[in-house]
Amino acid sequence: MTDPAEPDRPTPARPAAPHVPAAPVVGFDLDMTLVDSSEGIAATLRATLAEVGVHVTAEDVWPYAGMPLELIVAGLAPGSSPGRVEELAARYRELYPSLGVPGVRAYPGAAAALAAPGALGGRSVVVSAKHAPNVHRVLAAAGLDGAVSPDDVAGDLFAERKGPRLAQLGATAYVGDHPGDVRAARAAGAVAVAVTTGAHDAAALRAAGADVVLASLEEFPAWLARWLDGRAAGRREGGTPGPR
Repeated sequence: MTDPAEPDRPTPARPAAPHVPAAPVVGFDLDMTLVDSSEGIAATLRATLAEVGVHVTAEDVWPYAGMPLELIVAGLAPGSSPGRVEELAARYRELYPSLGVPGVRAYPGAAAALAAPGALGGRSVVVSAKHAPNVHRVLAAAGLDGAVSPDDVAGDLFAERKGPRLAQLGATAYVGDHPGDVRAARAAGAVAVAVTTGAHDAAALRAAGADVVLASLEEFPAWLARWLDGRAAGRREGGTPGPR
């Protein structure tokens, strides 16, 4: 019973619960982002094209790193008809498991980068231009397959065509080495994180519209933690947290 001589005291307001940012879903490109696959790609292209009398070197192949296979073949074998390009691409895919996969190596920091979203309650996904069965083979050969669910791996997609799949997977950021990967992130409404481990330098990746450029995946876990902290702080202050 309230003492009539005392005015009613307002019930103290409960402190607001701290805002927890959404669990991060981070997409990763494969070739030249998670793995150095340049040696195996060049070896397979040399063998494929040699069968039709076209001889290329690793230096010839390097500028095409990260591009769809058909565009690479067309560039290295100019004058080939669309039908011949398709035939050569099919032959490449036949040879790649034996000639290309054994040479792949995970980049320093790749395993830790893939693990970082999971440590924060999220997950990693891989979306690549590489032929889908070979994406799985490369991840296994590099010792990275255990870090990503098979259902969260997609292939045969390049640049903006990656966007719908990334969006379907709920990606909040996408990490890649190619300007096309920046465009993929934009198409998905995700933060575009670029790494300079491929054929494109920081200036080119920034010019393509990357939100952040890292020297390697070794820098990624710390960046992810800072980014999530910034998003949480922006929400607490009522500001705009930036790209999702």
